Amino acid sequence: MNGVGIVSYGAYVPHFRITPDEIGKVWGVDGKAMGKGLMITSKSVPAPDEDTTTIAVEAARNMMKRCEVDPEEIGALYVGSESHPYAVKPTGTIVAEAIEAAPDLTVADFEFACKAGTAAIQTCMGLVGADMVKYAVAIGADTSQGAPGDALEYSASAGGAAFLIGREKVIASIDKTYSFTTDTPDFWRREGKVFPRHGGRFTGEPAYFKHVISGAKGLLEMTNTTPEDFTHAVFHQPNGKFPTRVAKQLGFVADQIRKGLLVSTIGNTYSGAVPLGLAGILDEANPGDRIFVVAYGSGAGSDAFDIKVTDEMARYRRDLAPTLTQITSNPKYLDYATYAKYKGKIVKRGD
Repeated sequence: MNGVGIVSYGAYVPHFRITPDEIGKVWGVDGKAMGKGLMITSKSVPAPDEDTTTIAVEAARNMMKRCEVDPEEIGALYVGSESHPYAVKPTGTIVAEAIEAAPDLTVADFEFACKAGTAAIQTCMGLVGADMVKYAVAIGADTSQGAPGDALEYSASAGGAAFLIGREKVIASIDKTYSFTTDTPDFWRREGKVFPRHGGRFTGEPAYFKHVISGAKGLLEMTNTTPEDFTHAVFHQPNGKFPTRVAKQLGFVADQIRKGLLVSTIGNTYSGAVPLGLAGILDEANPGDRIFVVAYGSGAGSDAFDIKVTDEMARYRRDLAPTLTQITSNPKYLDYATYAKYKGKIVKRGD
């Protein structure tokens, strides 16, 4: 990609949490067992005044704090999500104004279930690589939905991360990308419907595992590498079980996925899942580290990336914005009634 890569990044996760046990009590389900099976101890919950837009804005502002790039040099901005606040009104325009980007830029909202953010990264790579823009921003953020009592309710959470893509002062070069896509209807939400539906066990195989493994193997073949060539790896994490299992099937070891595996404490942030995992790795990465990334989106497809941390990381000011460890420390836990109120599952009569 001729030196194209990540110039800066930022993340944001809401402060509130709820545990599987608290959810299970309401529905007569053993929440602790459910959480153990999903390998999730808690999930993030957006406050009443938080949505995909506010999460994307916070992540983008943290991204800009860490670099000296003039926001007026940003030529493209894309927000990937499956929970955009408006059906017709872009999230990206709000984010662009919030970070004081100039109006002579291209903006769009992306959708492809949980891989909309990585699709945005690929688009930014192409624009920068073709010298159409100097800098481009890709954001993956969600306030994901789960119907009351559905299995998704134990994992669907909120959060997001933003990446500034460019050629100058690149802290992590994106050397290769590979995608694998089929028409596999494992998860969907029809227009006007509040909550998604899913195919149960079908979402694992042939959906998640087929696409993640195919995307991963395609990238390994393209780069003539093996799992041992990478320092870190992050896979889409709808729960803790799937990425742990797929990593093992591909030949990655537990220590390689440890820094990017966030789902156990913040849940499934959908379009934010892999971007947040990558941000968590970059929070601690050293020059020379190589990162293997595979995102998955239902419907269904995977995006895989070969990323290498450069010497510029030693000069990069990570301390100018909070790390994910700092962002996720000291969470406040909610009871189910407050959680349902915050998520709009219960409303006042007449609202």
